[in-house]
Amino acid sequence: MVDLRQLEKDFETTAAALRRRGVDEKKLTELKALFEEKKRLRQQLETAQAEQNAKSRLFGQYKREGKDLSALQAEVAANKKQIALLNEALKELETRLFAEAATIPNLPDPDVPDGEDENDNVELKRVLEPASFDFQPKEHWELAESNGWIDFERGVKVAKSRFSSLRDMGARLERALINYMLDFNRKRGFEEVWVPAIVNDASLYGTGQLPKFADDLFKIEGEELYLIPTAEVPLTNLYRDEILSQEQLPLKMTAHTPCFRKEAGSAGRDTRGIIRQHQFDKVELVCITPPEESDRIFEEMVACASDLLTSLGLPHRHMLLCAGDMGFSAAKTIDLEVWLPGQGCYREISSISNTRDFQARRAKIRFKDENRKNRLVHTLNGSSLAVGRTLIAIMENYQQKDGAIAVPDALKPYL
Repeated sequence: MVDLRQLEKDFETTAAALRRRGVDEKKLTELKALFEEKKRLRQQLETAQAEQNAKSRLFGQYKREGKDLSALQAEVAANKKQIALLNEALKELETRLFAEAATIPNLPDPDVPDGEDENDNVELKRVLEPASFDFQPKEHWELAESNGWIDFERGVKVAKSRFSSLRDMGARLERALINYMLDFNRKRGFEEVWVPAIVNDASLYGTGQLPKFADDLFKIEGEELYLIPTAEVPLTNLYRDEILSQEQLPLKMTAHTPCFRKEAGSAGRDTRGIIRQHQFDKVELVCITPPEESDRIFEEMVACASDLLTSLGLPHRHMLLCAGDMGFSAAKTIDLEVWLPGQGCYREISSISNTRDFQARRAKIRFKDENRKNRLVHTLNGSSLAVGRTLIAIMENYQQKDGAIAVPDALKPYL
């Protein structure tokens, strides 16, 4: 959640940053009006409280002078009622501001480029050169069907569109990738964690999915529970409403979970294959750090995911996302895009974000610093990697002229 005190104190500067995130003028105008109303009510309250204190001090004087107290008592009672009304109005206004703040995205870091969508993202570097083929490379759904790795029709039959079933070597490679990724991350210092795939609404509020993105979530009927869209949610919320010691930080965690997304805003996109599914496996990285360490940890997380792709021999590039293309909670994001020769383009396979104290403020995750002061932590998250998309990348990059698919050396011990 954005810092309401910062927004109120320096509205124009903060509003300029929010415009970079695509927050419209109507929303900003409404917020400014609420802050102005809050200032007016606070001034009225302070005036009424000062008047109450002054009138209360007159009781002793009136008694000593033998004056009638009835008029003064009536004035004090009326003023007390006014104070109560102003307090209630101020409380209601602050509740409205808090609700509005819950729908406002994070402020972008200063080095995040301006832009509206993926066309404005900035390429930072490329890792590994794509292989040259002496034949026309196929797309993953052709390879999957010819090798019997993915059963698209039966996946739809047992569920609906955007579901599939992995078979034989496809299923074995999915499992091998999950184990390989977890082991790789663990060797990089990330603690392996197992978390629930069902979370409550407080957890989704803490990481920013609720209330704004409720339509993208699968909700369990009759319960305030949801299927997770990413392991970021349960991993981060393990420490919701806690005050950590400085010695515990940084916390570096990795977990494999199934993930569930309605993909409500992607109608008509990637309808073939398994690029965009309602259910998919992902191995996640989540870190909770003191603010002073979050930039260093961010670079560690990017390097970890990039080195993992390199170890699998998969060409990829680092993309710095523009302000308009970042996720709701992110202050800075680097996407890793893997080369898919069948499609002839790079596609996102990992997204690493520093949310600064945005999620920590919502989830109330704090730590006690060396001065024994409670401060908000910084939280970071990243895919390491989307397992299905890694399987796609292996199929397309390791395809042979006869239609067979080779297995990366790194995965052979896991098979």
